[in-house]
Amino acid sequence: MSSSPAVDISSIAGNASDNTKQVLSSVHRIFANRTDNDNAGPVFGEAIQKRLEVTEVSVNPKAEEPQRLEGKVVLETTVEEDMLNGGGIIHGGCSAFLIDVGDRIRIVNQTITVGARAHSVRTEIWNVTHHRLVSSGTHIKMQPSTPKANL
Repeated sequence: MSSSPAVDISSIAGNASDNTKQVLSSVHRIFANRTDNDNAGPVFGEAIQKRLEVTEVSVNPKAEEPQRLEGKVVLETTVEEDMLNGGGIIHGGCSAFLIDVGDRIRIVNQTITVGARAHSVRTEIWNVTHHRLVSSGTHIKMQPSTPKANL
């Protein structure tokens, strides 16, 4: 990502460093997992990822454990027709975007834990237009332990 051009981060709120905001400013670069030279074809949700706007990046003490920090990244986008299935209903692959066409949504991500083997994040998706929670969820990743040798 260091070879990517700088993005104007002046509209991104939050107390994170400018460098952190710069790294997180392009969600598409983070999630695409490929270079611009890759000819692997389209990536699911690529057009949607490109429309996500980072509006805040913060690092704060955890309310439950003030000696630990949690990260917060807030994104917004407008739900458009490419998120819907042929019946005009949100596609199963876009189920996190559970609102009607034209509404504005905000995606709020907060770390829960970051350890040597386990990482977890909590996400809430808010309908900005109607000021309500649309969906929420958690994601946990854990490195497997090293198998013990049979004796």
